[in-house]
Amino acid sequence: MNEGSEGEVGRMLALIGEHRGTVHEALGDAQYAVLLARLEALVAVPPDDDMAIRRALQGVRLVLLELPFGHPVRAALDSVRLASAPPGPTAVAGARELMALLASPSPAPETEAPDSGAGPAEAGATDVPDELLRAPALSADEARARCGGTAPPPELIRLAAPHGGDRYPEFQFAAGSGTPYEVVLEVNRLLLADIDPWGAAAWWLSGNTWLGGTPAALLGRLPDQQLVGAATALVEGD
Repeated sequence: MNEGSEGEVGRMLALIGEHRGTVHEALGDAQYAVLLARLEALVAVPPDDDMAIRRALQGVRLVLLELPFGHPVRAALDSVRLASAPPGPTAVAGARELMALLASPSPAPETEAPDSGAGPAEAGATDVPDELLRAPALSADEARARCGGTAPPPELIRLAAPHGGDRYPEFQFAAGSGTPYEVVLEVNRLLLADIDPWGAAAWWLSGNTWLGGTPAALLGRLPDQQLVGAATALVEGD
């Protein structure tokens, strides 16, 4: 256990609770739901599984990078160094305390959301922009066929549509009857697509100033490492 890392993570979680109203406002409903889902994932991690704790915290950090630079929580992210040492089991306890705080009545009206009866992960799936569902996609059977009749790799983005079953965005596969792009699998691992497929899909299908276009449209047109670099810059906050 690393005491410095423990303190940095604890401070980040405390700031989320302290500024929960402005965190919700700055992220918007959909991304705030993703944040809640990632905190729930952290709470569920075995306290002695250092790698799982680090991975879950990376997911929390990734969504918080969407906060504006002047926000207190965003400013604290640069001190959270997950690569140097695992933060330890107190991160799980801190996340549990934070979730209890976030479940209490909010002090600011804008942080209150109507109770839909859905958990955080479900909210993230139903509040996503419509354009993500309108993007060309393959069914589960079609994706399996593209993967040689075997189950698609877990790194592929799999969107659970409210109606119509699982959808695999088609950009992940080479043109025609091609298999998944290796660079897509690599980038999706960076973006934690298995934890947050909607967020990963939004990155691929939205304009990117770092790349000068939409990442999905630039597959095969830019060097693979340029795409990986853009995703790494987002994850690491560069």
